[in-house]
Amino acid sequence: MKTQVAIIGAGPSGLLLGQLLQRQGIDNVILERKSGEYVLSRIRAGVLEQGMVDLLREAGVDERMDAEGLPHDGVELAFDNRRVRIDLAGLTGGKRVMVYGQTEVTRDLMAAREASGGTTIYEADNVQPHDLESDSPDAKPYVTFEQDGETHRLDCDYVAGCDGFHGVSRRSIPEHRIKEFERVYPFGWLGLLSDTPPVADELIYARHERGFALCSMRSETRSRYYIQVPLDEKVEDWSDERFWEEIKRRLPEETAAQLVTGPSLEKSIAPLRSFVVEPMQYGRLFLVGDAAHIVPPTGAKGLNLAASDVNTLYRLLVKVYWEGRTDLIPRYSETCLKRIWKAERFSWWMTSMLHKFSEEEDFGSRMQQAELDYVTGSEAGLTTIAENYVGLPYEPLE
Repeated sequence: MKTQVAIIGAGPSGLLLGQLLQRQGIDNVILERKSGEYVLSRIRAGVLEQGMVDLLREAGVDERMDAEGLPHDGVELAFDNRRVRIDLAGLTGGKRVMVYGQTEVTRDLMAAREASGGTTIYEADNVQPHDLESDSPDAKPYVTFEQDGETHRLDCDYVAGCDGFHGVSRRSIPEHRIKEFERVYPFGWLGLLSDTPPVADELIYARHERGFALCSMRSETRSRYYIQVPLDEKVEDWSDERFWEEIKRRLPEETAAQLVTGPSLEKSIAPLRSFVVEPMQYGRLFLVGDAAHIVPPTGAKGLNLAASDVNTLYRLLVKVYWEGRTDLIPRYSETCLKRIWKAERFSWWMTSMLHKFSEEEDFGSRMQQAELDYVTGSEAGLTTIAENYVGLPYEPLE
């Protein structure tokens, strides 16, 4: 088998990159370790930045998103038994976010790929890239994988590692050629999905003495709620009743009174970490999304940051193939990292400001309160949150 770009991973970033390249006449093959059904079963993010919405439109997969997605012009912070609205559109010149689940984005991209005739190979075992860096100008990388008991080889010009934090792509880079930066947080998020109407029209991020809470949604009839829990908590110890009682305690009284409860469709606990690897490329391998970086979900940046990487790599490869601009290849990593570290900062800052870190009232908790009082009482502070939440501009290739 031969292709121009081998894409490892059929999550939203791999599928989006494949779709964009396909529309530019750049051949690509996607390899995925799991089945398509498994990929669609993963419950993940649901808030899309303006930049990602625009990129999905460029990829031609916006019809259902525009019909069913929920545009949001604001977001709320809750603390001291009150709610403060941040006017995203008003503070950013009309930019907004779109509430549309990652599962639905993936479904749309899968349908578009099938319609375009693009090749996606699911249940590809033991995927392994080779010859990523060679002194010979004629040497090109290739990827091997196993399926139905046979080993296959895929020759290519470039490899895009879109296979997540635990994938093979980052592990294919020699340890002495990359550096990892990481912060692990001492808590996780317990999330519950339910077919109940959202408690508010916009997302609510709540700081409370019992811990953080988030009221989110997937549609006008499906809600997603989260509460901060210790890392040693187990999902099976949390009945639906216990979850609903706890989140009500962490919301302003008026909001808690309006909360509609119901049976959970899914419950899970996700640990929180900040992680970045530098550089994000090795020879002809480019790391994309979670393969290169993780953010705590507090700032709604994970999927959006992956889309930012896709935007950079897509435009780079178009220039390489159509303009011969191979000089741009070494600039992928530095271009992506400029935006990544800003998103890491915002996610770390939101996490630090809204979560409970100590059982005691201490210096840190007083700083959190002062920070909230300042940013919600200052137009400059509100603008800082709004600009970051809707998404900073994509970094241009220079």
